[in-house]
Amino acid sequence: MFSKYKKPSQPKPVGGAPEPVELVPETTAPVAETPKIIRKSGPATPARTPAEAQASDKEAKRRQKLDEIKTEMHHRLLENLNLSALEGAKESELRAEINAITNEELGEMNIVLNRDDRQQLQSELFDEVTGLGPLETLLKDDTVNDILVNGPNRVFVERAGRLELTDIRFKDERHLLRIIDKIVSAVGRRVDESTPYVDARLKDGSRFNAMVPPIAVDGSLVSIRKFKKEKLSVDDLVRFGAFSEEMAAYLQAACACRLNVIVSGGTGSGKTTTLNALSSFIDNKERILTIEDTAELQLQQVHVGRMESRPPNVEGKGAVTQRDCLRNALRMRPDRIIVGETRGEEVIDMLQAMNTGHDGSMTTIHANSARDACSRLENMVAMAGIEMPIKAVRAQIASAVNLIVQASRLQDGSRRMVSITEVTGMEGEVISMQEVFRYQRLGLKPDGTIIGRFTACGVRSHYSQRFKQWGYDLPMSIYDPVAAE
Repeated sequence: MFSKYKKPSQPKPVGGAPEPVELVPETTAPVAETPKIIRKSGPATPARTPAEAQASDKEAKRRQKLDEIKTEMHHRLLENLNLSALEGAKESELRAEINAITNEELGEMNIVLNRDDRQQLQSELFDEVTGLGPLETLLKDDTVNDILVNGPNRVFVERAGRLELTDIRFKDERHLLRIIDKIVSAVGRRVDESTPYVDARLKDGSRFNAMVPPIAVDGSLVSIRKFKKEKLSVDDLVRFGAFSEEMAAYLQAACACRLNVIVSGGTGSGKTTTLNALSSFIDNKERILTIEDTAELQLQQVHVGRMESRPPNVEGKGAVTQRDCLRNALRMRPDRIIVGETRGEEVIDMLQAMNTGHDGSMTTIHANSARDACSRLENMVAMAGIEMPIKAVRAQIASAVNLIVQASRLQDGSRRMVSITEVTGMEGEVISMQEVFRYQRLGLKPDGTIIGRFTACGVRSHYSQRFKQWGYDLPMSIYDPVAAE
């Protein structure tokens, strides 16, 4: 054994040896295959045969017994392992140490496991000690985008835009709470009855949110938005069908010419991914400052300063809001400011920054359309307690915002840039806009996949003269629907 990871051995209590426990599946005689029942309609499923019911119950009892053994072994591991030495340990060494302790303790407990159960137990114990228990397998699965936990027995994932129930589960609510506490305590935060919800970031950058009882009625709720290790480029998004080559050429000109851009969309629509892609058009010589609640942006430029807000401590002090970060950012000579998401009173400082020489700034906002995005900005200004006439607020928005990119997650799970809209100024008391590109839905395939196409709206960009001055003389064919097809 690797003694540096193991605590000094303690004398074992004296007493009679426990009865041996064997957890090897019993062999049963083969059961004749039951013909499948095919129904034309209705949710009913064929009844299980007595043999199938017996096998299912036996498997459930076996799994329950294995969970009990895992819980006991976890406690014994914590008693034996030198946790302070784990951080610098190699994975291979730590796995060998855990396996050795597991084998030793199983022998003392007189528990016999077959090879598969023993390997499964050792793997789960490694995840419990070093990782996030049952969630580790999902975090390592690159096909999973979101992990959603509704209590200890219902864990959902999102793959390719669709939700599906997994067979992953926690032993009980206490087990789930222990994993939640392990995550939040690692970043200096806490969650309990007095503070029943928390936002945090995992080591790999994934965004974590949890809500615990009594606010969560049927068990703790956990949501993990996984961090994409490989940033998707504009070419990748065009290849995936998120937007067209003509739209990419237009967005390159818009970002390079320092238009102020808002990426609008619903939850999970790909706003952050789009913002990351648009940031690739920023010149490498510019100084960029990013401000986020949870750091997710992956900018590749040389001169990037990243800031992250901070919640209050246990005493309710020490909070640093996005608005605090934004105010300080204005004193740090930024060429561009990128706010991960504008959702509150920081909208005032964001609009002022866009209006006072920090053109080319970007942010995201939750809204269903370009017009709704402007309304959301108006509402946030009002909620910030700033008393301004509505016409003055709209004039400020029209002057600050140049472009609204609308992202959407469609019913088949695909993500598309459904609209690119320019803000052209004011007409009376109304903000005037013109749509330059849109995604046109044409129908549905038998498998539910949406059929559609990206099309130009036939209007020349309001900023075409600015594009030309910056060396981006886009041809009219980009704006012509016939040529764009």
